[in-house]
Amino acid sequence: MVLKRAILLFILGIFAQGVLAGGDTNLVIIKDYKFVPQEITIKKGQTLRWENREKRQYHSVWFEALGEEEPEDYLFPEDSYEREFKQTGSFPYRCGPHPEMTGTVHVVE
Repeated sequence: MVLKRAILLFILGIFAQGVLAGGDTNLVIIKDYKFVPQEITIKKGQTLRWENREKRQYHSVWFEALGEEEPEDYLFPEDSYEREFKQTGSFPYRCGPHPEMTGTVHVVE
């Protein structure tokens, strides 16, 4: 039982770090006013999913540097947002309501 629990926690830890081996969707957790991981590298054509795991706080994922308008839809607890990245490059983003929350998506071939 202890070994099974340790394996399960290890696997969950991998998912929480944004590493979904062999999949096309990667994960960023929003928790404690942070994007975890703050920087993530994915392959061109993959999708990134943000999940708000706060208990009460809402957030957004805003690619302001790309000239996009601030999202009107916030991510409330248990909400998620997905975005496919079709071009290579580094894409900084931030939380609209909490500008101190920042992250970067690096997209490679």
